[in-house]
Amino acid sequence: MRTAIVGVVLLVLGGIAVAVGILPLADAAAVWARVWPVLLFVVAITIVAELAAEAGVFGWLASRVAGWARGRAWLLLLLVAVFAAIGTIFFSLDTTAVLLTPVVVGLARRSGLNPLPFALITVWLANTASLLLPVSNLTNLLAAGRIDGGVAGFVSHTWAPAIVAIVVPVAVVLVVYHRQLPVRFEVPSAEPIVDRTLFAACAVVVALLLPALVSGVPVWMPASAAAVLLCGVFAVRRRRALRLALVPWSLLLFALGLFVCMAALTELGLNAVIAQASGGGQDPLELVRLAGVSAIGGNAVNNLPAFLALEPVAQSPVRLTALLIGVNAGVLVTPWASLATLLWHQRLHRLGVEISWARYALLGAVVAPLTVGLAALGLAVTS
Repeated sequence: MRTAIVGVVLLVLGGIAVAVGILPLADAAAVWARVWPVLLFVVAITIVAELAAEAGVFGWLASRVAGWARGRAWLLLLLVAVFAAIGTIFFSLDTTAVLLTPVVVGLARRSGLNPLPFALITVWLANTASLLLPVSNLTNLLAAGRIDGGVAGFVSHTWAPAIVAIVVPVAVVLVVYHRQLPVRFEVPSAEPIVDRTLFAACAVVVALLLPALVSGVPVWMPASAAAVLLCGVFAVRRRRALRLALVPWSLLLFALGLFVCMAALTELGLNAVIAQASGGGQDPLELVRLAGVSAIGGNAVNNLPAFLALEPVAQSPVRLTALLIGVNAGVLVTPWASLATLLWHQRLHRLGVEISWARYALLGAVVAPLTVGLAALGLAVTS
């Protein structure tokens, strides 16, 4: 609700900027032409993920993960990390934060393990694992249009920093919780599948959607087709699951309001200030500098406005990737730096799992600089 209110306020401010001439109407129209496919994808993939979770797909996968761990807590944590990374890469960071958090926490509890390391690895990877594909993060979708070569071209720049950004947070969690992980647990029994037809339909649609998202077709097309197909299946098998709340209204208002307001601030000269702080080269130190500035900006305000503010000074694919490293993998310190983090904490609170923001910020202040710095260096070496 708070996110929706902020979004409405931002939209009103953007409307005022257009009305008084700060943001020309033509520029506002150009913003809409750029972002509507991105927002449509966000809606579609959220609906697909929500309905797949409703059918029990994620719960079933979690049960398989627990079985593969064979009673070893450290191996379960690593498998959960793989699970969270894949979910983030293909279904975006917000999906991981909202849908995987309760699944992972429930799995840890049924196994008799402390849920905190599992919850922490989930939220960290929801952010840091969102570098690899255009569909992994809203910022990536915005950046992808400026990188030639489609999905393959995008991945050619992001693969090395993406690997680093996954490995570093996992390593930190293993170190921080090393005393709690060398234990064995009783593998919990799998939760029963209520409607096997619904489960099978969702599993097939998700399995077909994954390669479609990296096929080079505009991602909103296969995602929208999958959402429509699953809505049709649920209309027949479980109509009560189809509700307006499936659409992420708060995120849509927030994102659209930010796009308009940042365009207006750009017209007021924000770019000149940002350019001085972020440098302009592509040598290793300059890439680390840009990634660091964007991480600081993301933690100060939020990753999306930080990306929009710094995008004009990232004039090459390599610098654009450095920017993504900061606003994706570096926003692990403040609660408001990423909407996924706020959604994650909200889910944890509902589940009765408590972690103070002070502890979260302290751990984030350790892992964020390591992740951003090493990922930027990885980019410099491979570019």
